Amino acid sequence: MADRTRIFSIKEINRYIGMKLESDELLNDIWLRGEISNFTHHSSGHMYFTLKDKDSRLKCIMFASHNQRLPFIPKEGAKVMARGNISVYERDGNYQFYCTAMQPDGIGSLYLAYEQLKRKLQDEGLFDAARKRSIPPFPKAIGVITSATGAAVRDILITLQRRHPSVPVLLFPVLVQGTGAAPSIVKAIEAMNRLGEVDVLIIGRGGGSLEELWAFNEEAVARSIAGSAIPVISAVGHETDFTIADFAADLRAATPTAAAELAVTSVQEVKSKLAQMESRLVQMLRMTVQNRKERLVRLRRSPVFLNPRKYVLQHAERLDVLQDRLQFRALRAAERSRERFGNLNTTLLRMHPGAKVNQASKQLQQISARLEAAMSGSLKERRTELLASMRQLDALSPLKVMSRGYSLVYDEQEKKLVKSVADVQLGDVVKVKVADGQLECQVWGLKGEA
Repeated sequence: MADRTRIFSIKEINRYIGMKLESDELLNDIWLRGEISNFTHHSSGHMYFTLKDKDSRLKCIMFASHNQRLPFIPKEGAKVMARGNISVYERDGNYQFYCTAMQPDGIGSLYLAYEQLKRKLQDEGLFDAARKRSIPPFPKAIGVITSATGAAVRDILITLQRRHPSVPVLLFPVLVQGTGAAPSIVKAIEAMNRLGEVDVLIIGRGGGSLEELWAFNEEAVARSIAGSAIPVISAVGHETDFTIADFAADLRAATPTAAAELAVTSVQEVKSKLAQMESRLVQMLRMTVQNRKERLVRLRRSPVFLNPRKYVLQHAERLDVLQDRLQFRALRAAERSRERFGNLNTTLLRMHPGAKVNQASKQLQQISARLEAAMSGSLKERRTELLASMRQLDALSPLKVMSRGYSLVYDEQEKKLVKSVADVQLGDVVKVKVADGQLECQVWGLKGEA
């Protein structure tokens, strides 16, 4: 039995169960609704609690990295909606819920819409850091888009006046909550871009509930901020309030007051920095002047300035030596050039085409003479051979033989030479050719040689 079945340790089986739970698509990202009980906020920052309803309960943990930006503080008995995954705590062998996000129950639909829109715009790259523009350090004018009557506009204007009173501020009043708020904000952003009179836009409002801040979670507002040619600072609610507009803006401020501080540099700070820079510059100039004075003193004490004629004479002597050396090398170079020119001229004359033509003409004449002598000898030899051949042919000529008394006998048609008595019959007419003519004869008898 032990040979066929693997024996697991408790740790191994707990880890295996944890892997199975974490690989489950449903349990990997779920939302739970329940009431918080046994809540503990540990000194490490982690939160431990139980979510329960009337029929069951589930142990939960929310690590500090996830709970530090919660827009509310969880407490005992609070009804919440929590997002996370199910896994196993290996040491105790308990499965539990690992919470990554939480919101008070009752506004769940808005929160889900917020998460869905945030994920959609993030996937489109609307929140990418690469497309964020820098806020100009010294804007010529600042545009403010917010409610004309809220505390936010008062904080912004007071802060701008305090930090940089000479910067003009152009206020565009808008609705910051309610049904018409989002179109009002979009219209204000477009109007500010058309006017082109400001370098920075501050868009925001004071704190409020999720429903009150919802206009800044509208897709139209986020796209309008991202499409603005003017850099935008968002300042919506308090430090714990994060809206879609904050992610789409070029810079997020925790509060409207912080937005005004980020928009302009404090005049007092600039003056203080300028004073510090002036002080450092004066100090550097004094040090530089002092260093130059000390150097001048050293130079005045140097042998060069104490006895300058000595150094001038040394250099004059050196100059004479160099002039003599230069003259010698120039003459030597001229001699080498002349020698090289003579060698090249000799080579050129030797390789002149006229000399080559004369030499070739002489060679041609010699070859022509030898050729004529060879042809004359060959012609004489061929003539001698021809005469000998003619004499031999003449001796073998039939006419020559016939002049010695011989004749040729043909049949009557002169087509066949009669060479034997068998070639004729009695009564046949034959023709006999002699040296000076032809005889027509008739055969009267036949007699062969014994």
